[in-house]
Amino acid sequence: MSAELDRLAAGTLLAGFEGISAPASLHRWLDLGLGGVCLFARNVESREQLAALAAELEERRPRLVISIDEEGGDVTRLEAREGSSYPGNWALGVVDDPGLTEHVARAIGAELRGVGVNLDLAPVADVNVDPANPIVGVRSFGTDPELVARHVAAFVTGLQSSGVAACAKHFPGHGDTIEDSHLELPTVERDDAAMAAALLPFRAAIEAGVRAVMSAHIRITGLDEAPATLSRKILTGLLRGELAFDGVVVSDALEMRAVSGTVGAEEGAVLSLAAGADALCLGHDLEPDAVHAAIVAAVSSGRLPEERLHEAVARIESLGSEQTGAPSDLDSGLGLEAARRALRVEGEVGLERPPVVVELVPEASIAAGDASHGLAESLENAEALRLAAEPLDVRAVAADHFDRQLVIVVRDAHRHDWERQTVEAFLEAASDAVVVEVGVPAWRPETSRYVATHGHGRVNLLAAAELLQPR
Repeated sequence: MSAELDRLAAGTLLAGFEGISAPASLHRWLDLGLGGVCLFARNVESREQLAALAAELEERRPRLVISIDEEGGDVTRLEAREGSSYPGNWALGVVDDPGLTEHVARAIGAELRGVGVNLDLAPVADVNVDPANPIVGVRSFGTDPELVARHVAAFVTGLQSSGVAACAKHFPGHGDTIEDSHLELPTVERDDAAMAAALLPFRAAIEAGVRAVMSAHIRITGLDEAPATLSRKILTGLLRGELAFDGVVVSDALEMRAVSGTVGAEEGAVLSLAAGADALCLGHDLEPDAVHAAIVAAVSSGRLPEERLHEAVARIESLGSEQTGAPSDLDSGLGLEAARRALRVEGEVGLERPPVVVELVPEASIAAGDASHGLAESLENAEALRLAAEPLDVRAVAADHFDRQLVIVVRDAHRHDWERQTVEAFLEAASDAVVVEVGVPAWRPETSRYVATHGHGRVNLLAAAELLQPR
């Protein structure tokens, strides 16, 4: 095993790590030629700490790709504790002003550039075709492929104008699945028309000059039996060939069960490189050692051409070394103003007395994680209750707070029977309750007081609170 092969194999990996400083184990991988790191909320204590961490990493390993999932809205790493200062994609799609989307993305890029991040694993380019989709939802710009395409292009343009590379995901589209690839391997059937619609936003991203595209761990029957991340037909034939993409292909995290629970993360890494991926995302919980060893063994045995690694590492190093564009000045009010424009309100929702906010909390998606912020924090003199999917006496809850007006917060109520049943029971007990949907508003209860925020970012909730606040 040569030192050069060791270096090449390490150069294809985007590794995660614990803590707010670089551990000794990560230093070893940086010295070996690690391609990049993937940052999560666990790595972020403050902007100052993150900037110092990024500077340390880049000094130790020049041309390092420093990546993060900063989509805005429900998915934020910079503001995981307090909630995002920017609305997410669904809200921007509701407003349908590509100029606003570009402006928001430019602001996100400026914040990332300021802390040393050079690759944002955004935007989501999936068209949310199936409302039962458990992982995309409000992370998508919407259900119409043309709308999604124009906002994906605007986001890519805005983000990259700040000198941060964009990564359109999840190729070739994750919006028509009803399974979560973090937990299992989704399988979908698409005819030619459905395939063309799913690809439209990715075509728009490529035309806008997107620097990276992330693969989806989904299997598309009739196209290939292998999931997209492991499919040469999809990554090389379709993405590189038909769509003429020449940037960095990033795998989704290999520890996700769609890969690790089928072929295994190590074999998945080898197959993904062979299929045409360049950067292998190891995500949250997968250490580099076994994956690196599998890549080295595959090259040594002749299963994987060494030239494939040279090609991948050259693309990754180019991504880490080029900072095109210039940082923008931040507009502190931009996110809140965008969130206000995304609100949809029915009836008189201004509260007539102090509220009790009852938040119905479904299990969080792995992509977004648990949110610690809520609507009650933005309302004066509010009491807060957080309820999960378990039996409760709705009338007793209402009676215990008889002197307060109920505000019922739901998320993707169309996907959760218990949420809908709980809302209906509360409305029977308190007819003047206000319902606030912070997910996809595909279900509407029979009430005259209703607000859809189209996201759970902090600014989405602040915008709703402005309308609700008792006067």
